[in-house]
Amino acid sequence: MVGSNTLLSRILGLVRDLVFAHVFGANANTDAFFVAFKIPNFMRRLFAEGAFSVAFVPVLSEYRAKRSFDELKGFVDRMAGTLGAGLLAVTLLGVIGAPVLVTLFAPGFIAKGESFDLAVDMLRLTFPYLFFISLVAFAGGILNAHSRFGVPAFTPVLLNISMISCALWLSPQMETPIMALAWGVLIAGVIQFVFQIPFLNKLRLLPRPQIAPRDEGVRRVGKLMVPALFGVSVGQINLLLDTLIASLLTAGSISWLYYSDRLMEFPLGILGVALGTVILPSLSRKHAEASPQAFSKTIDWALRWVLLLGLPAGVGLLVLAGPMNATLWYSEAFNAHDVEMATRSLMAYSLGLIGFILVKVLAPGFYARQDTKTPVRIAIIAMASNMVLNIMLVFPLAHAGLALATTLSAYINAFLLFRALRKEEIYQPAQGWLLLLLRGALGCAVMAGVLLWGAGDIELWLSLTSWERVVRLASLIGIAAAAYFAALFLLGIRPRHFQSANG
Repeated sequence: MVGSNTLLSRILGLVRDLVFAHVFGANANTDAFFVAFKIPNFMRRLFAEGAFSVAFVPVLSEYRAKRSFDELKGFVDRMAGTLGAGLLAVTLLGVIGAPVLVTLFAPGFIAKGESFDLAVDMLRLTFPYLFFISLVAFAGGILNAHSRFGVPAFTPVLLNISMISCALWLSPQMETPIMALAWGVLIAGVIQFVFQIPFLNKLRLLPRPQIAPRDEGVRRVGKLMVPALFGVSVGQINLLLDTLIASLLTAGSISWLYYSDRLMEFPLGILGVALGTVILPSLSRKHAEASPQAFSKTIDWALRWVLLLGLPAGVGLLVLAGPMNATLWYSEAFNAHDVEMATRSLMAYSLGLIGFILVKVLAPGFYARQDTKTPVRIAIIAMASNMVLNIMLVFPLAHAGLALATTLSAYINAFLLFRALRKEEIYQPAQGWLLLLLRGALGCAVMAGVLLWGAGDIELWLSLTSWERVVRLASLIGIAAAAYFAALFLLGIRPRHFQSANG
């Protein structure tokens, strides 16, 4: 359910970015919008979907498992009021301090006066999105803890619909067309918040907010949140560092990174975010029930999905980086040079897809046990590594070096998380992993061969019409996917390899 709704959201997200590329291109104005959108979006992932979710869901699951419904409802009411009050204060500070935020997150804009002013104006519209979407994440945490995964996974669809609509119909009416996208973000936040209300009401958990920062449950969530800010969102911090440095590079660099990151986020969202969303409440329940064997099996199940679906997705992105960018973005506004630049960063990001997904899967193994110290320590190491790698790689590789640094730091993060889980004997791999790795690698080799044979030169793709590119790319992906799953079948992979720990 999560994967299906996330797939719908990612498809509409690609449509959204397709509209952006064809209507607005890659230039100083789009760089300004992506900064104005990335700041609240970064904070959303850091606080709402990141640190808050991993701190809130385990505590909520424990209340649900061990306490009465009235105690659960009281905790939800107090958490809603305290969270809402804090968010309102942060939102007001963000709107007032927009020039300071743009200076901090995109210092290169200071010398580009118009870009700086435009980014500030748009940030004052996009920053309140943080208030609404954080409450959406709060509601989503409640629904996920009650195994209502579909509704929270569907809400991003509403963001994409709002932004597409504003890009196509509102932007021609505005003096500065790109401002329509900022309005689209704000409108989406309100719609997503309202959409969740009926589903909370159905669970009888629609909050009556009470500000109670001293409440036991609220304090536990806050205590868990502080270190989790780093642990769960190191990838987002790294991407923001990329934006900061990219603002100092040639115009268009931020946009090239954005478009390539969006393509990498497609499989990451469908598989990585979906797996992380599903296993966190499951692991939290198993920890509360003192079932270490079931806890380990759940992680093992998620890692099998990472291997059998994440690895071919990464290989596909790497081989088809050029054709994908040409098919989706190439237009008068997004020219051949833009395609080439976006391809370089997408290839660098694609190498790290497995690392990004592994972090999404492995980190919940700690958060479900209410251990935030271990992933924080690891995240700090990974973030420091990313900073060093950024400086080392940005000079020879420009914006693609920033993407490669993010990739390498993701693997450092994933490796250290895995090692800690094994060292503390939280995770015990099931039998058959060596053979499964061999089968997955051979299947990917077959798929890569098909893609290399059919991809051809980028000049060929640029010479085709839009529909010819779409048909060719879709056919190539379909044939390669069929070849991969046929190879897996011949190598002995069966549906049982995808079954959950509960069978």
